[in-house]
This record gives sequence, C-alpha cells and structure tokens, in this order.
Amino acid sequence: MLRFLVALSFGLLFASPVFASEPTLRDYHANANHPDAWQGGVRMIPIHTPAGDFRVWTRRVGNNPRIKVLLLHGGPGATHEPFEVFDSFLPADGVEYYYYDQLGSYYSDQPDDPKLLNIDRFVDEVEQVRVALGLDKDNFYLLGHSWGGMLAIEYALKHQDHLKGLIISNMVSSIPAYNKYANDVLMPELGAANLAELRKLDAAKDYANPRFEELLVPHYEHHVLRRPMAEWPEPVVRGFVRHLNKKVYVPMQGPSELGASGILVDWDRTEDLKNITVPTLVIGARYDTMDPKYMEMMSKRLPRGEYLYLPNGSHCSYYDDQDAYFAGLLKFLHTTDDAKQGG
Repeated sequence: MLRFLVALSFGLLFASPVFASEPTLRDYHANANHPDAWQGGVRMIPIHTPAGDFRVWTRRVGNNPRIKVLLLHGGPGATHEPFEVFDSFLPADGVEYYYYDQLGSYYSDQPDDPKLLNIDRFVDEVEQVRVALGLDKDNFYLLGHSWGGMLAIEYALKHQDHLKGLIISNMVSSIPAYNKYANDVLMPELGAANLAELRKLDAAKDYANPRFEELLVPHYEHHVLRRPMAEWPEPVVRGFVRHLNKKVYVPMQGPSELGASGILVDWDRTEDLKNITVPTLVIGARYDTMDPKYMEMMSKRLPRGEYLYLPNGSHCSYYDDQDAYFAGLLKFLHTTDDAKQGG
C-alpha cells in the first residue's frame, strides 16, 4: 500500500512585509469578511461535473490580501494531509494558504464514476474552487506537488490569466520521461534479482503480495522520503496510505510503482511550457523519483521560470530538505509579489 506515495511541504523564513503596513498576529488571524470563520476556515465547495453535482473540502489558513496559495496534493486520490507541515512555517511568514481535497479524495465527496477520472475535468474543478474562494491574478498562487504539479501545469495552460504565480513541485512535464527515468535509473538500483522478482509480481498483478512492498522499501526510503519508513511523518502516512482512494489512484496512475501505466501514461506537456508566461518556480531534488535535470530543463523552457534545486531532498523534499524548500518557496512568493507591486 505504501507504493502509492507522493507528498508535500514545510517552511521557514521571515521575509519582507506583505501587508500595506507591518502585519500583526491579529491581522493574520482576523476573521472579518470570511464566511468560513465560524467553522475554522473550512468550506465545502459545490462542484458541477458531467456526472452530477458534488462538494469538495477546503480550509483557509490566515489572511493576506496579496499572497494566497492554493495547494494541489499528489496522488491522484491522496489528500491534503501531508501539507499540514505548512502550519509550522507559513503562518509565521504571513502567507495565506488553502488546503484542498480534490473530488474523490478523503475529505471531499467520493463518487465512483470513471467519467470523472480525466485531467480536463480536474482542471475545471480547480477553476470552480478558485472562483468560489475569490482568488484572482492579484493574489492567486497555485502550488502543485507530484500529480498536483501535472494538474497545476494543465490549469496554467488554460487559465493563467487568473494566476499571479505558479509552483511546480517535484514533478516533470512528461510521464513518458518519468517512466524512462524510473526504468533506466531508479529500478536498477534495486539489484537484478530483486528487480526480476518485482517484475514477476507486477506481470502477475500480485500487488497484494507482502513481498511486493518489501522489495520496494529501499526505493521508498531513498527516493520518496529519506528516513526509515517507521519514522515517516504521520501526516504523510495518513494522507498517502490510510486515506488514499485507490479507485482514483489505480485507474489514473496505474497499480504499480514500476512506472505509470494508467490513464495518464501518455501525458506530455513539455513542448507547451513555453506558453506559460506567469512567474513559475520549478522545484526538484537530488534523490527525487523525478529526474532533477529534467525539471531544471523545464524551468529554462518556461519564459519566466526559475529552478530550486534541493541537494538533500527526495520526492517529499518539503520534509527531508525542508529548510531549503521553504526558504526557496517563500523567496519566490515575496519576490513575485514585490515585482507585481513595483509594476
């Protein structure tokens, strides 16, 4: 079950003021004009889909009229929960941010309908969430991690006129490129005998076999989150194991961690990156499941792209290289904000 991992982030840094004057703790936690205040920032947002109307869960943290970050979690079918580590750092920096469980994820409605499992529908869902939350080009930053990074790229290609900035965290712009990196670089690290056994189990679709997980443990601990799995953060285990919706994950990603094989298998937007003109930060890490050199290349194809390289991080670099991750993220947010104000 732990093969279904992809995760999100952690912060630090006190940067320049982001309010009209030096913000106070009272400013950041003020509840005036927020209809969600009476229930702790939570809103269940109505979503219209081809399969009917449903609701998705969001939660606002803080107030900042110029920097509002919507977080797109990994999976597909995982949850916002690994992002809970943001609570340790973003409030101290004055950043407003929104947790959000996509349709089919644990805190949102979970319709069981294959018509809902396509990336265009997810993009439309994000746009409906944006409208409901009142985010716009003067304050709206979109951060997507792993699958959420795919979704963020697709959203920007269709709706970048609503964006102030974009963050693509630990995700390449091509699933074929990811599969090639996994096949050529990551899987051989397991050793010939272990890899042969894994491929045999994969061919038999014997994913419930405990041996399948045992063989992948070194991969998880080296490339997904660089700690012994017994020490993995509780929000990560909760969001990507206990609360993962396999009815979303398996059809879209595929059942095996030996590369993607589901609905998204042919997804590739590398040639379209040149069309994303908003300020964009691409985050990659040395030990990532995604090729860090490919992510660096992406940043150069983006007209206003920049690259944050994390030398100690893996796919969950917001946990295992968190100081560098959050310093870079917050620098990007404030630099983009300052440039917009100056412009």
